[in-house]
Amino acid sequence: MQSFARFALVGLAAVALASPVASQRADDQIAPKSIELQHQAKSLATAGKLDQAEDMLETALAVDPRNRGAFIDIARVAEKQHLFGKAIRMTNKALQLEPNDPDAIAVQGEAMVELGATARAQANLQKLQTICGAKGCPQVAQLSGAITRGPTVASAKAPESPKSN
Repeated sequence: MQSFARFALVGLAAVALASPVASQRADDQIAPKSIELQHQAKSLATAGKLDQAEDMLETALAVDPRNRGAFIDIARVAEKQHLFGKAIRMTNKALQLEPNDPDAIAVQGEAMVELGATARAQANLQKLQTICGAKGCPQVAQLSGAITRGPTVASAKAPESPKSN
């Protein structure tokens, strides 16, 4: 009888410890609603509705904060709005979820180039080259082109005469 009590106690403890794990989803199973919102946001961003796209992406993250694609898309929207610091912060969040995400590394590197941090962008390029290896990936060419081009916003010239209202 005493061994049965021990067995029952061990069994109950195992069930109690396993319950929270059983209710959690794997990292690669993002909530479908979050992905749907992310796709809608991409359409809005393509149409030039950047503020609405950003709102939709933030909603996608509220539905599922593990949607690293939504972080990357917010970073892309931020780049279009010339908010490069925000783009870097959003890609950092994506990289916390997956440190070797080529899209996040490339977008972050492009934002660094725009801020004039080409040495850090070069480090991102080297990391991408290591991740992609000999097969290469489009993100390497994307970031390499951005580094070669240099910052576009910082080099833009201000109008010679002030605008009049």
